[in-house]
Amino acid sequence: MGKVIIEWRPDRSLNISLAIQIEEFIKGRINKGDWLVGDVLPSQRQLAVQLGVNRSTIVSALGELTAQGILEATVGSGTVVANNSWSFLVTKEKLNWRRYIDCGFHKANIPTIQAINRFEFDEGIIRLSTGEVSPDLMPQEAFSRVYEAMSRERIPLNYLEPLGLLELREALGRYLESDGIRVGSKEILIVSGSLQGMQLIALALLGRGSKVFVEEYSYAKSLKVFEYSGMQMAPVITDKKGPTPWMMAADSFDAPSSILYTIPTFHNPTGRIMDTPRRRELLDWCRKKQLPILEDEAYKELYFETPPPPSIKSMDDSGNVLSLGTFSKSLAPGIRVGWIIGPEPVIKRLGDIKMQTDYGASSVSQWMMVHLLQSGLYEKHLENLRQQLKSRRDTVLGYLQAYFADIATWNTPGGGFYIWLKLNRVLPTEKFFHQLLEKKVLINPGYIYTFKGSSYIRLSYSYSSMEDMKTGLQTMSAVIRHLQGGKG
Repeated sequence: MGKVIIEWRPDRSLNISLAIQIEEFIKGRINKGDWLVGDVLPSQRQLAVQLGVNRSTIVSALGELTAQGILEATVGSGTVVANNSWSFLVTKEKLNWRRYIDCGFHKANIPTIQAINRFEFDEGIIRLSTGEVSPDLMPQEAFSRVYEAMSRERIPLNYLEPLGLLELREALGRYLESDGIRVGSKEILIVSGSLQGMQLIALALLGRGSKVFVEEYSYAKSLKVFEYSGMQMAPVITDKKGPTPWMMAADSFDAPSSILYTIPTFHNPTGRIMDTPRRRELLDWCRKKQLPILEDEAYKELYFETPPPPSIKSMDDSGNVLSLGTFSKSLAPGIRVGWIIGPEPVIKRLGDIKMQTDYGASSVSQWMMVHLLQSGLYEKHLENLRQQLKSRRDTVLGYLQAYFADIATWNTPGGGFYIWLKLNRVLPTEKFFHQLLEKKVLINPGYIYTFKGSSYIRLSYSYSSMEDMKTGLQTMSAVIRHLQGGKG
């Protein structure tokens, strides 16, 4: 069964009732083959929110379609698309796309993450958790200068070699020396963002039955990158300093090939920083166990006052660590340029698989990054971005003190994007999520990052305006208090 996604709303200016518009819309999607037999519709409450109508309108529309045999209410599954032999479809033989969709390697994400991905682009939504920089924080003037320089130079836009643009790899090598990482151009692969780096590692280095060890709360848990090809994600016991795999049972590491994934600097979602002794301890233990480390340094450059500890990769003298980096968080997600650092044979293997999947990252973006790095514009932008993010963090911390002091606790991050908010009392999480959606407020609940339930919420101060953050947090506080039986 597939979950139906609706990106449409009835037109209130038409002289046609909202219920009839909804009926005709659903019939049309089924008739076109967009919705397949067995597909599950959102709940009546969710439909009312998504379509912007009263729940009674939804009940009327679904009731009529059920009476016609188009939809069917099933116990435990909700409302589903029934069969495709109704009178308005008998003139066409329908290809059963459901059979193909269900056979694909990639499985559907959980409904909450699908809703987040969809509603982030809904007009008027307040995004309290979006993990990207606001357009207001992007260096538009620097971009303009680089575009102008590139147009004068008439740069070639041909396909690039498997590892990516040599000039960019050399510039990155020089740039990374400030972190103590010394690598040659053949030890760097340019990728279309760090997420693609994770996908390539899954495809090229890990087989079915492999284990990917992740912290108890982890960005990787909200993805299907490793699971789609038969790998298993396993939680690692974590303390305030980071992962402690040595606390796990010995038989936890019995998979044919495994890797440990960690975000040591301004961790997503918790904002935690792993200190230098823990980084060394983790590296030494993994080296002895011959367990490779996948280090994700997406937020490393976004410190506010004190630079973070050196990366684990900078301590690695035996090729035990693969390091991911990206310009998506520090510059703009649309640049789609990231990198993997690792031993030359591994990078060569990953480059070969990348050529099989997309034949290389954008040459325009790669040349752009060469100019930004070589001109010093990138480092100048980082200095300004750090100041802006720190100011935003401080403002949001003030809002939390005003609206959440008696119902939650939170961290004070030294960099990155995220505040990790812990509610003092557990709420019905999905109900909470959808009640906020009804009020045009979108959050990332903590349970999408973990293997169990959670009373945490990931907040981000990097995207929404401070005015929207204030409104959204006031709304969220009121909904929490209402669900907990208090005033609001």
